[in-house]
Amino acid sequence: MARIGYHASHEQYDPRTLCDLARRAEAAGFGAIKCSDHIQPWSPRQGHSGHAWTWLGAAMATTTVPFGNIAAPGYRYHPAVMAQAAATLAQMFPGRFWVALGTGEALNEAMTGMVWPDKPERNARLRECFDVMHALLRGETVTHRGRVTAIEARLWSLPDAPPPLFGAAATEDTARWLGGWAEGLLTLGGDPANVARVIAAFREGGGEGKPVHVQHTISWAETEDRAMADALDQWAPVAIGGEINWDIRRPSDFDLLGRFVGPEHIGRSVRVSADPGLHRADLQAIADLGVDTIFVHNVGRDQQAFIDMAARELLGRGD
Repeated sequence: MARIGYHASHEQYDPRTLCDLARRAEAAGFGAIKCSDHIQPWSPRQGHSGHAWTWLGAAMATTTVPFGNIAAPGYRYHPAVMAQAAATLAQMFPGRFWVALGTGEALNEAMTGMVWPDKPERNARLRECFDVMHALLRGETVTHRGRVTAIEARLWSLPDAPPPLFGAAATEDTARWLGGWAEGLLTLGGDPANVARVIAAFREGGGEGKPVHVQHTISWAETEDRAMADALDQWAPVAIGGEINWDIRRPSDFDLLGRFVGPEHIGRSVRVSADPGLHRADLQAIADLGVDTIFVHNVGRDQQAFIDMAARELLGRGD
């Protein structure tokens, strides 16, 4: 059975609240935690965007479960600086930290003033960043001149074992490309048939035997109406699809997109239901694909009610 983890959404909660939620999630029985890494929220209504790497040190110091982060090197973060942060966490908390590397979104990365490239160029930059980070985390001195530059870079405080560098993929093509070099896969949940195709592509591309994590987004509340309202209020723009989410820069523009998403569309990106049994069945179906950890992200604002429900209905803690 896959481990069930809790997704800590920096866009939706201030860092102090999110640290408390991480402790509550562990106490409820969640076996792992991962966080998002944003400098802006998706919507002004969400209203938060704490520094993920700072938060990770505090959250991991007050819990005992493994943690992960998804971030985009090469824009806001130089890959050597990201490798230093990852090495520090892995040295302080041995065996408890991994990071997934993605190509990023303009929402978070374009603020540096760099030209925001198309997907093939972002892929090429990601691969260079991975190579730099991979070498640094193994104690090498790195000089690299390309889309990113590192001159005689070296990490002096290294963990006993380097943290795994996963690749993040939402599509079969990206997953297949990652399979040959990333040390694991982080992908999105949803329809188990779609998840299965992405995982199969990763394994076909060279990822056979490598760990797979899934971030599964849901909207659960006490009633169906509340669950639907929460999904549309907090996560509607993600259901638009295509490449548009990666190219928009302003939270206010995501709100404009969200106006075009109704109850008939939101299911593309969020599993909406007040029925814990349905969510439990979804988790089992994804677990049956041979994944290692499923991180559940409930987009609703009442996280304590969700954590309490999960302890009873999803994590086997009973009453």
